[in-house]
Amino acid sequence: MIEQRATVGILVGGGPAPGINSVISAATIRSILGGSDVFGFIDGFKWLMEGGTGQARPLSIEDISRIHFQGGSYLGTSRTNPTKNLEHLDNVLSALSKLGVTRLITIGGDDTAFSAMKLEARADGRLQVVHVPKTIDNDLDLPHGIPTFGFQTARHMGVEIVKNLMVDALTTTRWYLVVSMGRKAGHLALGIGKAAGATVTIIPEEFQKRPVRLQRVVDLVIGAIIKRLEHGRADGVVVLAEGLIEILDPRDLGGLEHVERDEHGHLRMHEVDLGDVLRRELTTQLRALGLPTTLVAKNVGYELRCADPIPYDIEYTRDLGHCAAQYLLEGGTAAMVSIQNGSFTPIPFAQMVDRSTGRTKVRMVEIDSQSYQIARRYMIRLTEDDLNDRDLLGRCAALVGLSPAAFRERFSATL
Repeated sequence: MIEQRATVGILVGGGPAPGINSVISAATIRSILGGSDVFGFIDGFKWLMEGGTGQARPLSIEDISRIHFQGGSYLGTSRTNPTKNLEHLDNVLSALSKLGVTRLITIGGDDTAFSAMKLEARADGRLQVVHVPKTIDNDLDLPHGIPTFGFQTARHMGVEIVKNLMVDALTTTRWYLVVSMGRKAGHLALGIGKAAGATVTIIPEEFQKRPVRLQRVVDLVIGAIIKRLEHGRADGVVVLAEGLIEILDPRDLGGLEHVERDEHGHLRMHEVDLGDVLRRELTTQLRALGLPTTLVAKNVGYELRCADPIPYDIEYTRDLGHCAAQYLLEGGTAAMVSIQNGSFTPIPFAQMVDRSTGRTKVRMVEIDSQSYQIARRYMIRLTEDDLNDRDLLGRCAALVGLSPAAFRERFSATL
């Protein structure tokens, strides 16, 4: 009797990230060489949760052997959420069963990881599932120092953009407000700002008391502009994490009721132009202080997501794809792939759950870490030492026509 070949399914969820195709390629090659057939599912869970099998594409080594150099996703992607009701999960399982798929590799961020967890639990042993952590936000709960794939390429590309803007700012005597992707965490903004040497980087994690009034962020930037002027420079670049939108007081943004949410309940960040909101408020307040300044808002994110991966992410994702397939071949399930100390280490789904929310954990920037504290030391920000330096305080206050006491009172809240 001839034993039936196992079949592996591969799908991508969430936003694009450099290195997706490398995971698909490596996982396909390892699965086929291990005796499995492989289906790639177009648009993530979108068609599967309707019970459809028409968007399943058989994958061969010839199809995918050179796609690892390319950005984007060979299989497309979507943010559809099959966990909203059990019928959708059952439709996915039914569609996979019709195709003979008993092993599934999901590639995505925290939302796709959550969907993978719920699907594996619903399958009750009928389906092996392994998740590959993908997001340029770098916010999946991997051990410290281990990035999600795509982050390094996104940071690399973001640094090139900010570097050019820094030269433009100096040349034209203006300030840029660069808003970087990062739905909750500030890893990408901080990584870009620190590596590029941006004037100042502002991330959600630095604000402990929430919601945060917009005026506090405005004063933080104005303080940086004043200190920079005192140093003899009228130009600069501020990098801001878009996740600030979620912690700012909605009243200061005109309310957020009009902003749509995606399938997973997250605000659609692109519908709130944080950079322009800040630009308009800063322009008004700087003019009132006698410091008319040219400010330009620039959103950075979509340019990064489908970039061709740098060699780091190509190598990293080939390892991740290989290990995901190998784990399934060896009978593994219910885990996220990680490479720790040069070796494959599965992270069980059960360890990824935040007990307070019931969802997958989100890794935030550790503001007490030495790495973050070093980043702060190289930023141009008003500090407590500045406000305690009588001479410096007097010079900064004079620049905006305030008394030293009034200057201290206004900007002490930004420390």
